[in-house]
Amino acid sequence: MNNTDVKNEQDAVPETEEVKETAAAEEETKAEDKCKKDKKSDAKKLKAEIEELKKALEAEKVRAEEATDKYLRVVAEYDNFRKRSQKEKDAVYGDAVADTVKGIIPIIDNLQYAQKYQDGDREKFAEGVELILSKVPETLEKMNIKMFGEAGEQFNPEIHNAVFHMEDETLGENVIAEVLQCGYMHGDKVIRYAMVKVAN
Repeated sequence: MNNTDVKNEQDAVPETEEVKETAAAEEETKAEDKCKKDKKSDAKKLKAEIEELKKALEAEKVRAEEATDKYLRVVAEYDNFRKRSQKEKDAVYGDAVADTVKGIIPIIDNLQYAQKYQDGDREKFAEGVELILSKVPETLEKMNIKMFGEAGEQFNPEIHNAVFHMEDETLGENVIAEVLQCGYMHGDKVIRYAMVKVAN
């Protein structure tokens, strides 16, 4: 081995280390660049995700506002309906009372008129009262009120109230012998049960 070869060999060693350092530096730079690119890419992705979430949040806000608005409208409509129904109910009750009084007023007028002559002819007074009473069923009928309870009818505990029992061979079983108080019905509803005496 001559001196030139030794020298070349020595020179070659530092070059290899230098090359290695340069290569390492280049690798480090590349890694840093890649890291920067990855960070930029991640940042872009994150930004895009945030934008999507913001859009979704805005859409949900709009939907929530619409739902709230719809709910408030329904509540307001129900409140109006409730008030209107109460008003109509009050009006119906008032009308029913007025109609009832209108039906009774002619009877009251006739009774007051008859009262003026109560000290006169007793027979005429009695006839007048009978005439007034004969008009009562007609007046009640106009109000859809029916009188019931007559002697000879079959006893019905759903509409009659038996206050006395008696034995009578001329009458059948559970037959009304006498009506002490008439009953009244409005449609199918009993206003007052007929108070009766029942036979057998």
